Amino acid sequence: MFKLITNRVFPIFSNDLGIDLGTANTLVYLRGKGIVVTEPSVVAVNQKTGQVVAVGSVAKAMLGRTPGHLAAVRPLVEGVVSDFEATEEMLAYLINRAQSSPAGTARKLLGPRVVIGVPSGITNVEIRAVKDATRNAGAREVYIVEEPMAAAIGTRLPIREAMGSMIVDIGGGNTDIAVLSLGGVVRSKNLRIAGDKLDQDIISHLRSEFKILIGEKTAENVKVAIGSVTEGGGHLEAVVRGRDLITGLPREVIITDSDIREAVSQSMDTLVETIREVLETTPPEILSDIMRQGIVLVGGGALFKGLDQLLSQWLKVPVVVADDPLTAVARGTGVILENLDAYRDVFLEYDDDFS
Repeated sequence: MFKLITNRVFPIFSNDLGIDLGTANTLVYLRGKGIVVTEPSVVAVNQKTGQVVAVGSVAKAMLGRTPGHLAAVRPLVEGVVSDFEATEEMLAYLINRAQSSPAGTARKLLGPRVVIGVPSGITNVEIRAVKDATRNAGAREVYIVEEPMAAAIGTRLPIREAMGSMIVDIGGGNTDIAVLSLGGVVRSKNLRIAGDKLDQDIISHLRSEFKILIGEKTAENVKVAIGSVTEGGGHLEAVVRGRDLITGLPREVIITDSDIREAVSQSMDTLVETIREVLETTPPEILSDIMRQGIVLVGGGALFKGLDQLLSQWLKVPVVVADDPLTAVARGTGVILENLDAYRDVFLEYDDDFS
């Protein structure tokens, strides 16, 4: 027998979750326990039966290796839902896994309340798609928060104070640039240049310069291993294997960090210019705050070697990489979960009657 207080059941009967729904990876935060699930945002589907056969790292290992009847797909493109059913299946799997983990073994009578991070500036339709997919996956309540806001909360920036903060969240499908103050977004911009775009830049560069075709996974591995946007870190090189575009036969080449810099140079120029545009429209008082405490980088792209130095050099503003930038958004959703009522003003709203 359990006791009811103002129509609410004691929290032990529901495992509330925070989800960083990313294009490349999805992280799940279990209230009171921390991040319990980190998986690639990939789903493998049997096209003959329509059934999902794998989710996460198992499905990612299938990318580029599937037979005709299997398709490994990314259900999110540039941070928004592109395949509703695959997203729903992925969320259902991750929510169930988080609640079934050793940290989440408490008895569950209700579906979880879920705080979920999405890119800034998404449309009403895209917000509704995320909410519906999460509800269909088993959540009883869904709260949507913009990823830059969640990341700022996760990195403990003073967003509630009369002080400006700037955060740049470089994910897999998009980059969120936001200036925050007094609990709200003052200026923001969403850019479709992030980790996936850099991978495509590397693929295109090797195709044109070395006449070799490589896959997305190989490009990502090379980017992580020797990618750098500044010189002076020593000579780095890696062996890349792919298909010779002239002979059609397997071939390997050695590429260096300078090749990576050349490949991503145009995308980096666009990133710098977009951050500059946001700074140019930021009120002067907030700009002075940013100059004192710097721009904070989060997301997987923040780990790109030399990026903080490059941005600081070109923008004339201090740039720092947050501690554990990959988990900043997920940690932010966790902070929100721990004190849900205090953060209700940061949630995005949408029209339930919209059609």
